[in-house]
Amino acid sequence: MTVMAGTVAALICAVLITLIIVGVRSRAGDYKRNEATSAALRIAYEAGRKPVRGGLSAPDDVVLQLVDGSHRVTASTQRTLDAPPIARFRPAGADIYAARVLCSPQGLHGCMWVIALRVYQPNGSSVVYAATPTIPWYVAPGLIMFLICVSLLVVLLVCLRTWGTVDQTLAPVEAIRAELTEITAGESGHRVTVPENQDEIRRLAEAANATLDRLEGALTRQRSFTSDASHDLRSPIAAARAQIEEALLAADEVDWPRTARGVLQSLERLQAIVTDLLQLARLDAAAWQDTELIDLGALVTIELARSERTRRTVPHIQEGVTVLGDRLRIVRLLTNLLDNAERHAETQIDITIRREDGIAVLEVLDDGAGIAEQDRDVVFQRFARLAASKARDATGTGLGLPIAREIARIHGGTLTIEDSERGARFVLRIPRERGGTDT
Repeated sequence: MTVMAGTVAALICAVLITLIIVGVRSRAGDYKRNEATSAALRIAYEAGRKPVRGGLSAPDDVVLQLVDGSHRVTASTQRTLDAPPIARFRPAGADIYAARVLCSPQGLHGCMWVIALRVYQPNGSSVVYAATPTIPWYVAPGLIMFLICVSLLVVLLVCLRTWGTVDQTLAPVEAIRAELTEITAGESGHRVTVPENQDEIRRLAEAANATLDRLEGALTRQRSFTSDASHDLRSPIAAARAQIEEALLAADEVDWPRTARGVLQSLERLQAIVTDLLQLARLDAAAWQDTELIDLGALVTIELARSERTRRTVPHIQEGVTVLGDRLRIVRLLTNLLDNAERHAETQIDITIRREDGIAVLEVLDDGAGIAEQDRDVVFQRFARLAASKARDATGTGLGLPIAREIARIHGGTLTIEDSERGARFVLRIPRERGGTDT
């Protein structure tokens, strides 16, 4: 910013210097020419009244000569008193005035502006020559040095001012950076200071705090997930270990087939938890598989025919509702919703497939007790199980619905619980024209 400000200031100063020099040079040139013309007119007036001989007086830097019709110098300033005429041109025809720029006139040095005035005398006409040096492009060394010094001072002041302003402006950014470096996973509750001014820095601080809020929420969920996963994994392991240790205390009196069945049940629960954890890990990593056009109506029909349900399942299918996605994951989502509905339904489960403004909609509705509004987000948390769910199925993992929501998310859709007259109504919405994403 400082370099850019200094560059802009230098360019502006360069333009101003150019304009000043052009203006001053024009005024100085006019002054010099007027001075030489006035001196020439004075000599012409005097020569018209009486003969003029010898030396002539003139302002500094002005050279005057009176030349007769034979090109002899009859009067001149001291510099050219004994010199030949400084110019050979004369006013043309009936003109009495002519002017030219001559570089190194006769007997002089450098380029000079020369005028010629015709003077009519009784014995013939004469010519008064007046010469004055032309103005150089820089006008005068003192002027150009003064302008350069002033410009350098202006550029320096602009740079210093810009440096101070930028440093003052970025001070809150440095403070935010320092505070962010101090935040760790163990101190995730710390937030950066929000400046009072309503500017971009304040919005940056607010965005950083919002990001930290999301990160803290993610860390909280991760800690909860780790704790719950550890607990759920320990439970079947501890149960199997207890059964084996109890059996070994009286190995000859134990019903080993019964003990094996108990251990097998614990292993099956352990396997279900590990399988669901691996599925969640794949979903979190967005390990996308093949994408294909899926007819939701046909998929539901096939899955209902393949699986046996303990509750009556009634499909309500609108034909031609398709989505782009991973067939195996959509099947897993449907199976998880049906398994959940089957645990809570009294007699019937309704499955609805329809299109809605470019959105494919799948609904699973059971006729059970339903889910309270305050618990509708809880059931999608990993390992979260409501009391009613634990009572109906003590072996559940609490990962089915979170897996279903993650599958919906990676397909660009949503899975929510909406109001219904009775039971729990799960609604899946997926854009029909959009495939899976890796986000």
